[in-house]
Amino acid sequence: MPTRRALQAADNFPKFLSQIFIFNSNCHSTSQPTGATMPSIPLESHDTSVAMELEASGDKAPAKSAPTRLKDAAEEELERLVFGDLAGFQAGLFADHEAAYSSDDENQVQLAFNREGDEVEGLDDDQLFFVDSGTSAPTDLIKASTTDLADSDSESKFAKPAWEDSDDERLTISLTANPRLRKLRTTELDDVITGTEYTKRLRLQYERINPTPEWSLPTKKDTSHERPRKSRRTSISPSSDVSSDDEDDSVMDVDLPTNNSLATLLQSRTTYTKRSKSGRLAPGTLDISRLRDANYLAPSHSGIQSLSFHKTHPLLLSAGFDHVLRLYHIDKKTNPPATSLYLQSTPIHTAAFHPDGKRVFAGGRRRYFHIWDLESGKVEKITRIYGSQEHQKSMEKFKLSPCGRFMALCGAHGYVNVLDAKTGQWVASVVVEGVVADLSWTIGGRKLLVATTGGEVWEWDSAERKVESRWMDEGGVGLTTIALGGNDRWCAVGSKSGVVNVYDRKEKVAVEGHPVPRKALGNLVTEISVLEFSNDGQLLCMGSKEKRDALRMVFKNWPTASTPVGSIYCAAFADAASGLFAFGNQQGKIRLWEIR
Repeated sequence: MPTRRALQAADNFPKFLSQIFIFNSNCHSTSQPTGATMPSIPLESHDTSVAMELEASGDKAPAKSAPTRLKDAAEEELERLVFGDLAGFQAGLFADHEAAYSSDDENQVQLAFNREGDEVEGLDDDQLFFVDSGTSAPTDLIKASTTDLADSDSESKFAKPAWEDSDDERLTISLTANPRLRKLRTTELDDVITGTEYTKRLRLQYERINPTPEWSLPTKKDTSHERPRKSRRTSISPSSDVSSDDEDDSVMDVDLPTNNSLATLLQSRTTYTKRSKSGRLAPGTLDISRLRDANYLAPSHSGIQSLSFHKTHPLLLSAGFDHVLRLYHIDKKTNPPATSLYLQSTPIHTAAFHPDGKRVFAGGRRRYFHIWDLESGKVEKITRIYGSQEHQKSMEKFKLSPCGRFMALCGAHGYVNVLDAKTGQWVASVVVEGVVADLSWTIGGRKLLVATTGGEVWEWDSAERKVESRWMDEGGVGLTTIALGGNDRWCAVGSKSGVVNVYDRKEKVAVEGHPVPRKALGNLVTEISVLEFSNDGQLLCMGSKEKRDALRMVFKNWPTASTPVGSIYCAAFADAASGLFAFGNQQGKIRLWEIR
């Protein structure tokens, strides 16, 4: 707060400015004749010092100046423009003081400054200022800051979003001109709407397609501060003889679902959408249409190595070398992801739903595999097979029996280990000659067909625990895949040459063990890596990952040259009534199709 001396100096300041202006105007006047002595104002007390300085420098002191002339209107206007209005300056100075230091608080000193300073003369110095100790702020400042904060909060709460424009009301959009906008109409006659109404309908359409998930809705207990549930499981027992390299891979991170959408789906009666047509397919042509990719909303970070449809519910399981098991809810529109599971240090080669639909089996090129319980979220790790450890160094390739009782693992040195799918315990071993290429179970799980790279097919009886028969594929050199379909009537065998032989298992095998194939399919010229029958046995998918777009279904109209196939890695058929078909490629895409 200014003191008494500062206020008196403020009163004298306009007089000082006027003297400076008069001095400058006299010094720079253009109306004086050439050679005239420059007029000056009396310097009062400084005249003596100026004269002494001029005498010391050898110059003569100037003569006495002439009387100062009066300023005309032009000079006064110039003075006002350059220095401002003196009367307005003085009035504004005292107005600022009154506005800054006047308050209604009883704890503050009431001061009212006038222009002449008469009332200031009667005040003491301690009434002109206060000492700020730093411990507390003036009450009026606290009130002002609180009011500002309240006002800012209210403005931010009720302010309109930045993307809302008042000009939208003047826009007109036709919903019938563009076919893609017809779905936004409320009635058949609805056509032209404003830009604001168009924005509202787009928002409603988005919320209809992508509803708000249940986990994001407020609940009674606020769990927003809690971290997502994660569990770390170490499943190596002290007696395990796993090597040190595998001990680093024993720890896994399980990302459990944060919502109950998967549990709700599994407990509901929701099934696949039935296709419009059913029964036998027309020969020669295939009525098929493409849907949105299954992993469009949650893409994979590696090639798709394995695909599996749920037996009853619209769920699709995918796995790959990115260590993630992903579940997608197949609704034929957006196919939203249901949940996922990350297995640390485990590139996944094979993953499949158990026939009961409650568990998922996953294995890679490791000495262990995982069993994921979908209802509880628990993950069990099977680290060893007692009695056959030396023949089972990798669990990357396995097949579950359709009855759900057995799990067959391709081993080394011609061994196939059969486990109990419920407990994970070893049941039996199937020993064949040569290297095991692929496996396939019959529907009831009674027989297991084992194909070897030497071209032989062995049939093992699970009830008798022995090999029932063996036969040689016709012209097959280096078998790669085997598949059963049509209620186990058809057996398809693929080889490295690209030829697929289809056998009728109802026909008796000759004594020499060389059955004649019902059909030999030579549509591909590279190694067969994908071979899948549809559930009703009417479709057979053949594919090779060795060549791009190497996918065939023995139909002349599909696939075409423009079908987005890529390098196919795996394929799967859903329930026959749904007509869904999916395949995964090297680019990490899951192409989804519907067969009508």
